[in-house]
Amino acid sequence: MDKVNVGLIQMRCSDDLNENFEKTVEKIKSLAKSGANIVSTQELFKSKYFCQVEDWEYFKLAEVVNEDSPTIKTLQKVAKDNNVVIVASLFEKRTDGIYHNTAVVIDADGKYLGKYRKMHIPDDPHFYEKFYFTPGDLGYKTFKTKYADIGVLICWDQWYPEAARLTALSGAKIIFYPTAIGWLPSEKEQFGKQQYNAWETVQRGHAVANGCYVVAVNRVGFEASPDGNEGIEFWGQSFVSDPYGELLLKASIDKEEELICEIDLSIIDSVRTTWPFFRDRRIDSYQDITKRFID
Repeated sequence: MDKVNVGLIQMRCSDDLNENFEKTVEKIKSLAKSGANIVSTQELFKSKYFCQVEDWEYFKLAEVVNEDSPTIKTLQKVAKDNNVVIVASLFEKRTDGIYHNTAVVIDADGKYLGKYRKMHIPDDPHFYEKFYFTPGDLGYKTFKTKYADIGVLICWDQWYPEAARLTALSGAKIIFYPTAIGWLPSEKEQFGKQQYNAWETVQRGHAVANGCYVVAVNRVGFEASPDGNEGIEFWGQSFVSDPYGELLLKASIDKEEELICEIDLSIIDSVRTTWPFFRDRRIDSYQDITKRFID
C-alpha cells in the first residue's frame, strides 16, 4: 500500500488497569472503523506512569508477554476482527527479577509478529525507569505488517539518532514512538517550552535523516506522584512527521484524542534518492561510535 492511515491514541490513565485496557481496546476499534490501518498506544498504556517513584509493589503490574498471555490474545482478536495492525506498549515480566519496557506488534490478521524491548532506560527525577526495566536485548528491528514495514522504539529511545538510524536501516518506513513524557510543574514556566521543542525537533530530525515517517504517541493529563511529590503534567502533543520533517498532524496539549493521519509511503524512495544520506554514509569511519567517549 502506498497510502496508509496511522492511528494515534492519546489518553489519560486511571488507577484501574482493566479500565485503561478496555478503554484502549475501544479506541482501537473506533480508529479502525474510521479507517486507521495501523494504531499505536502510548507508552505503558495499561497503568498510570508508576516510574515516578521506586516501589517494589509496582512490579506486580508486569505481565508475561507472549502469544499465550491474555493481553496478547485479546489484542490479536481485536486486530483480526478489525483488520488493523496494533502497536501496544506493555510492562513485561521476562522471568523472576528481570523486567522490560516492551512494545508488541500484531498484524491485521491477528498474527503476533514479535516485540521490541526498550533499549535506552532513563533515570531522572520522577522518571526512575532503571529501577524497573532491564535494557532491551532484541536489537533494532522492522516488523513487516500487512500495510507497511514499521519499526518501534520507546520514549527515551527517541533522543538517540543511532536507534532511529539502525531501525531505518533494518527496513522501517515508519518509526513509532510510544511515549510518556511531560513537565515537572516546578520547571514548566522556566524550561517547558525548550523541553518540548527539543523533544519534537529531535524526532523530526530522525525523520529527515532517515527518509522515513515518525509517529510519536504521548499520554496526556496530570498524574500525581504516589509519594506526594509534585507529579508530572504529560504534555500530549502527539504528532506525525513526514520525511521532510514537516508535521502532518499534531494533537492538543491537554485533551484525549483519537487521531488518524494519512501518510504516503510512495515518496520514501524519491526522498532517499534525492537526499541520499544512506548512500553517502562513511561506514568505514564510524568505528569510534561504539566507544563510550573519545579521549
